[in-house]
Amino acid sequence: MTEHDAQPTAERDQAPRETGEDQPQQAVQENGEQVSTDTTAAGVPEAAIPELVIISGMSGAGRSTAAKCLEDLGWFVVDNLPPALIPTMVELGARSQGNVARIAVVVDVRGRRFFDNLRESLADLAAKSVTRRIVFLESSDEALVRRFESVRRPHPLQGDGRIVDGIAAERELLRELRGDADLVIDTSSLNVHELRAKMDAQFAGEEEPELRATVMSFGFKYGLPVDADLVADMRFLPNPHWVPELRPYSGLNEEVAAYVFNQPGAKEFLDRYAELLRLIAAGYRREGKRYVTIAIGCTGGKHRSVAMSEKLAARLAAEGVETVVVHRDMGRE
Repeated sequence: MTEHDAQPTAERDQAPRETGEDQPQQAVQENGEQVSTDTTAAGVPEAAIPELVIISGMSGAGRSTAAKCLEDLGWFVVDNLPPALIPTMVELGARSQGNVARIAVVVDVRGRRFFDNLRESLADLAAKSVTRRIVFLESSDEALVRRFESVRRPHPLQGDGRIVDGIAAERELLRELRGDADLVIDTSSLNVHELRAKMDAQFAGEEEPELRATVMSFGFKYGLPVDADLVADMRFLPNPHWVPELRPYSGLNEEVAAYVFNQPGAKEFLDRYAELLRLIAAGYRREGKRYVTIAIGCTGGKHRSVAMSEKLAARLAAEGVETVVVHRDMGRE
């Protein structure tokens, strides 16, 4: 997946005339009735402020694909916008009289001279009551090297070094932003269509749910999921792999699931972990975090983690959390 360079431009609207008053007018007389004029610090109605998504992440991880997906969903997309100009872009959208209701901005290291301004821009957006989300595209070093070599292009930060040197420098530069992200998508094993499907699942709905959860089973022997927010280890339970009649089946099989949940501690873990997730979910909602990836692991990602992931996802769904189940490593053995 390569990055595109097209960048829409927009001219700043003419600033409103100064009234000479120290305080913004709170109401105006129109046809004999009082009309509210609640505004933001930028002088535009709060109702007119567009929704904002900031797309960032590793070069080669699929930022342009994610941006194109939002563009197809009707978002106004600006690629490689200097972070210092994000508040200006939002202000222009607010003055469009509803014509630009959703803006997606791609921020990456091609604008590294301006990247230090991103923190200030995010604080400015918060002060103006702008609803913003950060989508971070992640990928493994091996996958990124393979993608850059396939298109025979240098990494933007490698300079006179190797591709891996540029990747390491970019990871360090983006470390804080990744930690602030609302949604992290690992594209190491995704093709373009699978990435688009993930973006569609998150943004295509007309109404955003309070919290969306991905419950992912995985095998520790294949490595930890890099996009996991929470990780739980099921290797404290006996492994159905050592039961000959259960070995060929996965945790989706009723007999395998029954075996797992008949083991001491299995049901207790499910109950207590679901209770813990209720507490965490409430905190996520208060902090405005709308997406969480919960990884449940066992040795191979076939039996225990699959069975537990299915039960946990059902618990979350019953409590009103929109939940997707992914079995990352099932079938790899």
